[in-house]
Amino acid sequence: MDDFRIFTSIRYDPALLKAADLGFSNLGWNQAPSPFYMLDLHRDRMLRAAIYWDWTEAIAIISGEEGLRKLEGYLRNITSEDGEGPRRLMITLARDGTFSHQISSLPTTHLNNLYPRCLPPSSPGNLTQIKDGFPLQDPIYDIYIDSQKTTKSEFTHYKTTFRDMYNEARTRAQIKPGDKKEVLLVNDDGHVMEGSISTPYFWRDGRWVTPPIPKQFDPVQGSGGNDGTTRRWALERGIAAEQVVLADSLFDGEECWISNGLRGFIYGKVKLH
Repeated sequence: MDDFRIFTSIRYDPALLKAADLGFSNLGWNQAPSPFYMLDLHRDRMLRAAIYWDWTEAIAIISGEEGLRKLEGYLRNITSEDGEGPRRLMITLARDGTFSHQISSLPTTHLNNLYPRCLPPSSPGNLTQIKDGFPLQDPIYDIYIDSQKTTKSEFTHYKTTFRDMYNEARTRAQIKPGDKKEVLLVNDDGHVMEGSISTPYFWRDGRWVTPPIPKQFDPVQGSGGNDGTTRRWALERGIAAEQVVLADSLFDGEECWISNGLRGFIYGKVKLH
């Protein structure tokens, strides 16, 4: 399989430019004004994939501070005349180091959901109002468990344009574009891997946990899922910890959170029926 590209989906949002001034802290990349959500973490993930596949030209393009600035410059160029609202930037990187992109609109997301101080303990009451840096629990996503197992591979660990396993899981769960739904992939050991487009978090032993994932692909270690940008951000700040989550430990109505680099942190409830 040689015709795939590495890709990432980045949130472009002018509201991010005000995050630090509004008192949000520990922002990482967005501590300095930038409309690109967690851009450095997106670059790092793409670089790890390029290194794994030994794409020397792609590695040279995005490595180091210069590579990060090249990527930022590319994004600024493609968004320079694209309007004021939030946008989804789907950025692909080819073996020869060339970028391509697609741009589409995104809904507004509260900054608390993009940069939460923490995730609220399970069952604190439905947070539909702004409170103490907690993300809002609105909208609520239905979270399903895939009816079939997915085998760990390089293509579940690294984010690429080969996404058959995710598309098939979404089809089995009857998820259509725009639905407030997600489906959890499960590996051959019965462990939750990840969501089809997100990282999941579950309340276990008094803390939020997410399935373990090594930095580089390992067919033995970890759940087999993707090392997402918001996942890395949350782990580095102690918002969540890594822990194996058995699919058969989930119960109907269980609260959970999901996150991704487009919409930040989203509240959900497990649906078994």
